[in-house]
Amino acid sequence: MVPHSVIDFKTYPPLDFRNDIVPLFSKLGCNSGGCHGKPSGQNGFRLSVFGFDPQADFDALVKEARGRRVFPAASVRSLLVAKSTGVVAHGGGQRVTPGSHDAEILTKWIEQGMPWGTDTPRRLVAIKVTPGSRQLRPLSTQQLRVTALYSDDSRRDVTDAASYTTNSLSIAQVVHGGHVEIGEVPGEAAITINYMGQITVARLLVPRAGTDLIERPVHYDSTNPIDELVLSRLKKLRIAPSGPVDDAVFLRRLFITTIGTLPTVEEVTGFLADDDPNKRSLLVDQVLARSEYADYWAQRWSDILMANPETLGNRGAYELHRWLRHQMAINRPSDEWVHELLTATGNSGSHGPVNFYRGLRTPEEITRTVSQALLGIRMDCAQCHHHPFEIWGQEDFYGLAGYFTGLQRTALGDSREFIFHAGHQPTKIPIKDIPVTTRPPGGPGLPLDQQADPRSHLADWVTSGENPFFARLLANRIWKQLVGRALVEPEDDLRSTNPASNPPLLDYLANELVDNSFDTRALARTILLSGVFRTSSTANATNFDDTQNFSHYPVRRIQAEVLLDAISQVTMVPENFPGHPTGTRTIELWDNKLPSYFLDIFGRSERKSPCECGSSGDPTMTQALHLLNAPEIEAKIQHKNGRIARLVDAGVPRGELISLLAYATVNRPPTAEEKKVAEKLFSQEAEELAAQDFLWTLLNSYDFLFIR
Repeated sequence: MVPHSVIDFKTYPPLDFRNDIVPLFSKLGCNSGGCHGKPSGQNGFRLSVFGFDPQADFDALVKEARGRRVFPAASVRSLLVAKSTGVVAHGGGQRVTPGSHDAEILTKWIEQGMPWGTDTPRRLVAIKVTPGSRQLRPLSTQQLRVTALYSDDSRRDVTDAASYTTNSLSIAQVVHGGHVEIGEVPGEAAITINYMGQITVARLLVPRAGTDLIERPVHYDSTNPIDELVLSRLKKLRIAPSGPVDDAVFLRRLFITTIGTLPTVEEVTGFLADDDPNKRSLLVDQVLARSEYADYWAQRWSDILMANPETLGNRGAYELHRWLRHQMAINRPSDEWVHELLTATGNSGSHGPVNFYRGLRTPEEITRTVSQALLGIRMDCAQCHHHPFEIWGQEDFYGLAGYFTGLQRTALGDSREFIFHAGHQPTKIPIKDIPVTTRPPGGPGLPLDQQADPRSHLADWVTSGENPFFARLLANRIWKQLVGRALVEPEDDLRSTNPASNPPLLDYLANELVDNSFDTRALARTILLSGVFRTSSTANATNFDDTQNFSHYPVRRIQAEVLLDAISQVTMVPENFPGHPTGTRTIELWDNKLPSYFLDIFGRSERKSPCECGSSGDPTMTQALHLLNAPEIEAKIQHKNGRIARLVDAGVPRGELISLLAYATVNRPPTAEEKKVAEKLFSQEAEELAAQDFLWTLLNSYDFLFIR
């Protein structure tokens, strides 16, 4: 036995406003942006967001309104206690249960005279959660314990005072005081714990109950680390991966995800007839070498970097897109072109990358975009207060902003600017007027010998293989584009409290990028040749509810620009865009503002944010109705020079015509059901009209509209 003693049991410990009351406000949501923490406060009472300014909160509570919010003579009658417990009407409702530990803390603090605390209080340095990770059974429970660690080496149990969020409610949810309830869905849940700005994560793994040991599927390659890492994860979760896809599905999936283009009839029939056992790897190499690869990925990066003519002007948006396409076409290493982008100087009318700085007019705007688009760090919150779910604070935000405070723009006429950096200018946190060191997030401070244009120091750090963010973000983006779901979702929100669904896999992909000098095509090839990419989208009894672990390919709707090109390719009637030559494809466009009702309703990117949420892949009723009734699509189908007219004029036999339409549209032979529908149409209508109706049926089919 270990001897122990209890002292001062009858004496309530002295309370500290910063360590006891502010955490309680955060736990109860009082200082959130939707309550008293918003800039204007709520009903005359304002707190700093998430308690980032305890002194201002103390003054507002104790000194404002002649101290009417606290009543030392009768603590339970204080507005602070009465409103929070619901005794007095409160717009936010009852936040504290009368008689609870939280109510006790509030009343005792008032009874002790509303102490601020000592002048040199112990400082919270970290929090620790136990268990940090654990494997649990479905429909079980787990109690977490959260311990606060202080600068004087003391510890305190803050389980009841901390706040909790889960990244997957279907797997695990926290009901109260760190008590976790596990659901039936297998997977891993990350429980984020927040106490006084300190963050930690508990990871809870829930395998599928009653499942046999998982065997290696035939299409998983034991020499491909991707397959090994995914399979290792699935074995832990007792989730069996789906089987492999056939050649037709592989071909279509490869073309759409890699180059945003459908295969032609000749490419489909040729590939399906090819008996070369290496034909898939050969095809991957051929597709990666095509010009459409540069078109498609330049458009993707133009969305992320906001090549928007509304903010850059037509010339600026064109030059930025043209420059991006050239980088993709020559397969320039990503670290090189990103370095040039960050340090760009020159005439916006002739030097493409400098236009990145045209639409972002303040250091703060540039900081938010660079951190999210190139590092996967969402620092918006840290501009005003400490990030609620991460380590970043105002010092980090304005430390990064310091690289851009000296940017200058000189008007050249004709909507052009000469952009350059005039030299480093020290940065301060607004309002507080506190100087900060110019440095990247978590990186070294700006050295004296790089003051002339500090952006070179930032670019060196961003593109370094030692940077923990850049390579991981690129790998995460590429994985999502090809496989359908990012390892970290959203793909540009990399933080400790939003862990990857398969951390070793993300580490491997990032290391592959670094080891191959940031060759993104090489990484794409590795992914495309994996068994994971070749896995069917058809779920089985063990993986039907798995959305995290790539046990089956996630079905998703084709992107707006790709879908419009696909309809044009299938009908053989190109879309006409003002100011562009006939035959220009949508994925080649630099202007995201060209009038197009189709692109608008199918969710093209607005290019107003570096977040890929600026575009939408969610199917809607408006989209379905448009595909069924749009006169523009009808005109393409009925066009005198379109595919149907050409086939009918050529006298192609009915059976062959039906097959050719299926090869062109869904990139496979027609199914028995499709043949049956076609025969019925041809028996009731004239040849050309029946063919048109059959093509329209295929254009509205699941297999055409979705990547599967």
